[in-house]
Amino acid sequence: MGIFDKLFGKKEQQESLEQGLQKTREGFLGKITKAIAGKSTVDEEVLDNIEDALVSADVGIQTTVQIIEQIEKRVAKDKYLNTAELNSILKEEIQNVLITAPQDSSYENYELPAGHKPHVILVVGVNGVGKTTTIGKLAHNFSKAGKSVLLGAGDTFRAAAVDQLTIWSERSNVQIVKKEMGSDPASVAFDTVTSGLAKNVDVILIDTAGRLHNKAYLMDELTKIKRVIQKVIPDAPHEVMLVLDGSTGQNALEQAKHFTAATDVTALTITKLDGTAKGGVVLAIANQFKIPVKFIGVGEKAEDLLVFNKKDFVEGLFNNV
Repeated sequence: MGIFDKLFGKKEQQESLEQGLQKTREGFLGKITKAIAGKSTVDEEVLDNIEDALVSADVGIQTTVQIIEQIEKRVAKDKYLNTAELNSILKEEIQNVLITAPQDSSYENYELPAGHKPHVILVVGVNGVGKTTTIGKLAHNFSKAGKSVLLGAGDTFRAAAVDQLTIWSERSNVQIVKKEMGSDPASVAFDTVTSGLAKNVDVILIDTAGRLHNKAYLMDELTKIKRVIQKVIPDAPHEVMLVLDGSTGQNALEQAKHFTAATDVTALTITKLDGTAKGGVVLAIANQFKIPVKFIGVGEKAEDLLVFNKKDFVEGLFNNV
């Protein structure tokens, strides 16, 4: 049991996950149950209905086809007769889809990867996805797990973003670097990593502007930020984390395409899964972009930003609260 389990409780985390996925689970399992009602074998109609359930949960066409093809192979010889057996197969195949993304154990229990200090995370994403709130929650949870944290308020084009991050810093008792509105975001990033290195903090979280520019402009801006960070810490940022709003479904996929084309995204955080029946978009994004999902947001509280665990996530899709 890790420190995060001790602080928040493994049971409480799983309950939070299951409650957060309730809307997705109800729609998804409801369609699965109807798909096999009165059926003694898994036939084409059952598979069509399962496909419809996956698409409705925003798993995406590409990922859905991959899952259905694997199920077809498994039922080619044997016919599965009940819901429990079919659910078991679905769980396995959904986990297999998630395994295709490069997964690792970094951030488990809010522990940091070893080998360097400070650990610098550059956080990107459009306005409205919960990017700044996510940074605040990360700061709170890293701090609660015993890590020293420094925030960089690099979204200098929105006063609300700077104010919001300041409130989180005060609430979590962590330090923040900020400048006047309209300042160069790269200069904020430079000052943040310089200060963090001098203070020997464990983790630096840097916010960035959330305007959805054209790809060339976005790439130039993010490249500049990374370049000035590397003047201070040559191998930083150690993570470029893209925050996506899970409730927007396929639009989140479009945003992922935009940002992965503009910069080297290494990790994903999917927010607002508690307010949507489209939680399957997590599968679509992880599978299509082969980028690991590191955190998911399933509620308003800081503790509702959970370290992503593919097995727990799949169980949360199928379990009844």
